[in-house]
Amino acid sequence: MNAKRVAAIGLLAVLGATATQARIKLVALPERAATVIRLDNPNATLIEEERVLTLQKGLNKVDFSWKGVQIDEDSIRLQMLEHPADVTLLSVSYPPGEAALVWEISSGGDFAEKVRISYLLSNIDRLITYKAVANKPETLVDLKSYLILRNFSGEDFEKARVLLDYGEAFEQGINHEETKQMLFLKDPNVPVRKIWKFDAATQPWDPQQLDNQNVGIPVSYEITNSDKSGLGQFALWGGKARIFQQDGHGGTIFLGEDNASLVPVGEKMELYIGDSRDIVVTQRKMKDAQINLRKNNDGKVVLYDTDEIITAKIENFKDSPAVLTMIQHIPGQWDMEDCNLKFTKKDASTLKFEIELLARTEKGPAAKELTMHYHRRNVRSDAPPEPTVPPMPTRGTFRSR
Repeated sequence: MNAKRVAAIGLLAVLGATATQARIKLVALPERAATVIRLDNPNATLIEEERVLTLQKGLNKVDFSWKGVQIDEDSIRLQMLEHPADVTLLSVSYPPGEAALVWEISSGGDFAEKVRISYLLSNIDRLITYKAVANKPETLVDLKSYLILRNFSGEDFEKARVLLDYGEAFEQGINHEETKQMLFLKDPNVPVRKIWKFDAATQPWDPQQLDNQNVGIPVSYEITNSDKSGLGQFALWGGKARIFQQDGHGGTIFLGEDNASLVPVGEKMELYIGDSRDIVVTQRKMKDAQINLRKNNDGKVVLYDTDEIITAKIENFKDSPAVLTMIQHIPGQWDMEDCNLKFTKKDASTLKFEIELLARTEKGPAAKELTMHYHRRNVRSDAPPEPTVPPMPTRGTFRSR
């Protein structure tokens, strides 16, 4: 029995006002005319299906029920596709105690009306995963992204058009308790940049004091979501990423696994691949003095400024040049008295340095030094002191990169 026939039976049974009413069900339905599964929103799945209702001239009542599935009944919509000027939805009523509704439809003639029924259905979700394989010199990656569709809704979809908010649609059926994986993004030559990142708020300032700790500088691959990189057509959803590198002998090396965040067009994706001791940062606070003291009537200091100097020595033990991204933090109101390296502001309290390092030589590592001399303004005396060094890191697995 096809979907059109079932819809017609449901309608005629209501018109006949029989005691046992047939229903257009969402469970174990025969073939639909067309179905779209929309995954634009990660928190809800929109189902759009087309059916044919056999309407008679005058007032028609169509009974629509669902069983064994979770539908947001407030989201159910009915749209006339072929005779919208002659077929009008007058009202919707909900039988008490039932997972059902009744549409009251006025028809200007006898029509086999194609309609679109849409609703939010629970327990269909999707995951996005990435696989990136870097070439041996780590300048390009073969980037693939997969959609993993999981259906635990209680409903079978023999044929459906699956849509994300970007990329190509999939003509794909999926049954209840079924999981399917589909490739939707493939670019074999995406430029990649290898970056080392030191964040003064989270990284140890003196690694020599941590000889018994497996501590290094975090290393990532940086991919720009832009036309120049062969991407840039749409935002990239966040998801689990597995990163590999060609070993030069026809195989690959597993570098690591990371959870990528949503990357808008023009922004950058960072994929963490491990820690490295090839670059060493040793940072010190050389001065931290209170100046411009302001007192209340009782002679107690209530506000003051600070005079602070931080130095950092960056050493590259690699045989090749590298770029270290250094993140520094100055809370509150502040002004820079002197800084020997250029920086950009990520926000009001965060400074970003891109420090280019030469390769090591026979004489030893290539090195650069950072010196920041700044003042913090209007610091309250009852404010908790700012930590001079981050907490000691926990012991972890060291992966040299």
